[in-house]
Amino acid sequence: MSSSGDLASWIDLSLVPGLGPRAYRALLTAFGLPEKIRSASRAQLSRVVPEAIAARILEGDRTDEIARALEWVEPSDRSVITLADPGYPRQLLQIPDPPVLLYVTGQVRLLSADSLAIVGSRNATPQGVTNAERFARAMSEAGLVIISGLALGIDAAAHRGGLDGSSSTIAVLGCGADVVYPLDNKLLFARIAETGAIISEYPLGTPPARENFPRRNRVIAGLSRGCLVVEAALASGSLITARFALEQGREVFAIPGSIHSPLSKGCHALIKQGAKLVESAQDVLEELGLDSRFPEIHNSSGASSGLLQHMGYDPCTIDTLVQRSDLTAEVISAMLLTLELEGKVSSLPGGVYQRIS
Repeated sequence: MSSSGDLASWIDLSLVPGLGPRAYRALLTAFGLPEKIRSASRAQLSRVVPEAIAARILEGDRTDEIARALEWVEPSDRSVITLADPGYPRQLLQIPDPPVLLYVTGQVRLLSADSLAIVGSRNATPQGVTNAERFARAMSEAGLVIISGLALGIDAAAHRGGLDGSSSTIAVLGCGADVVYPLDNKLLFARIAETGAIISEYPLGTPPARENFPRRNRVIAGLSRGCLVVEAALASGSLITARFALEQGREVFAIPGSIHSPLSKGCHALIKQGAKLVESAQDVLEELGLDSRFPEIHNSSGASSGLLQHMGYDPCTIDTLVQRSDLTAEVISAMLLTLELEGKVSSLPGGVYQRIS
């Protein structure tokens, strides 16, 4: 991490009105670290950025905002990562327009882990929410951190599934990292901050604004190895995330739905354009070359039928199924995830499962 003095300079430039990431990076290329940018003359700066922005760099007083950011970052679970930090996520460095700064609450290490973006409609159907949560949990159990945008609907379901699995989740915000939006996700925000990660490239206190979210989406795609779209209308912002993923060389996946549903049309359009049609978590893992992380028994219908027989129709735990079968807890857990995705088993609170078909 940068020292507080260095960090103050990085933050200072990020607060200059009109100085976006591209212009900021152009200044870094021309002058080096932020301290050297701040010590350049107006004429020198004007060779790289418009004169009005050069004037703001030299004349603006951002002392209060800088102090607020440095105070915000004092707790051990908060940090500001810059392009010069060794901990800056390598996968983000590969995209054409990486953020210069990232405000992070939670587990910074997650930003460099293998991850999968799961996105979709805010006005999702109950089945879409179920699919998102189950796929996310399966992917999290397989070792992929789940990334989404903390919106209502599919995003929130994806985060819940990621938290329920072993690998957790990252929420990328279109507002400041200290702003809870939407308020309906306040409790989810707190859960993610505690065991996952909340990140934003926007200065603290930045309110949510329509123009922020497409830029947020490029970060969601850039951090991930692939992007799974669960439900999306043709005009959905999720398709923007998918487009960024394609442009950045990431894999794109889509779950098909009814030809009569408006929330399936975005997914179907992606599939027509070459996105991978997926029906199970195994489909995603195979495409990413990670299928070895799921036991092969996932694909054994005989084994699955046998597990259903051991379950009966009364709620039971994994420990109970271990006692009733010759399978390990790991294999049973993996099979239950597949059976959930197939709609044959439902997970209940307290680690209890019940057969539903």
